[in-house]
Amino acid sequence: MAQTIPKKTAGNGRSAGKNHFVEEWVGKVYTTLCVLFLVATIIAMVYFVASRGLSTFFKDHVNVFELLGGLKWSPEGSPPSFGAFPFIFGSFSTSLLAALLAAPLSICASIFMIEITPKFGRKFLQPVIELLAGIPSVVYGFIGLSVIVPLFRDIFPGQGLGVAAGALVLSIMILPTMTTVATDALASLPAGLKEGSYALGATRWQTIYRVVIPTTLPSLMTGVVLGIARAFGEALAVQMVIGNAPFVPRSLFESASTLTSAITLSMGNTAAGSTHNNALWSLALILMLMTFVFVFIVRWLEGRSKL
Repeated sequence: MAQTIPKKTAGNGRSAGKNHFVEEWVGKVYTTLCVLFLVATIIAMVYFVASRGLSTFFKDHVNVFELLGGLKWSPEGSPPSFGAFPFIFGSFSTSLLAALLAAPLSICASIFMIEITPKFGRKFLQPVIELLAGIPSVVYGFIGLSVIVPLFRDIFPGQGLGVAAGALVLSIMILPTMTTVATDALASLPAGLKEGSYALGATRWQTIYRVVIPTTLPSLMTGVVLGIARAFGEALAVQMVIGNAPFVPRSLFESASTLTSAITLSMGNTAAGSTHNNALWSLALILMLMTFVFVFIVRWLEGRSKL
């Protein structure tokens, strides 16, 4: 005998199905609109910076090789000079030196938290290190100006301001980024790889430097590149300790300048559309292109990851 569905139950089922259908479409439309907004914002920003930055070459007829390789920066001089190489050199030198200082610390801290003391490390040490990411950059700069610069002034020749002070401040700032990526990479390593190494008679340290580090190396390098990208775009903290001199330094303890510090120091003192203002937008365009390069390197490293 066929069972009849009560009218009230069937009505509730159709109502629930209609509600689910509406929820699905509302979710799809909302997420699609968010993605379209993000894509439109990115395209608009790239177009805006590129149009302003390229006007230096097409409107003001500045040679691109002069901008990238010139040593003198004096856009309002007579004659004007647009050599941005000292800023490019300052950005790369401080960022790479900061990565050299921070990478060993972050990788060793990650190994300690995951392989040596996993419970204590993941529960206490990692939150403490991640707290560094929440400190404003002006605080880092103030600490660098009050502690690192006087320390360097007492130990090394010069005023304490320079590439070394900027790199040391940046290395502390990028430490949370590198440590978080390295910790996640080590934690995602399949336990079978380490167990197989132990089964073959390897010690803990032999397993770490022969199995764990080689397997997770692309992911560890991803953290290093993200740290360099973070350091490359930092402005305020570096500006406070690097000295802001538009010259190529001859040592780590001479004043220098970066792309970001050159922009922040001069952008408010130039008129929109002027030659000097357009040249600063060209520096911003160089920063944006370098960010694209870092993103490309990160994606390439992620593609080579074995995890």
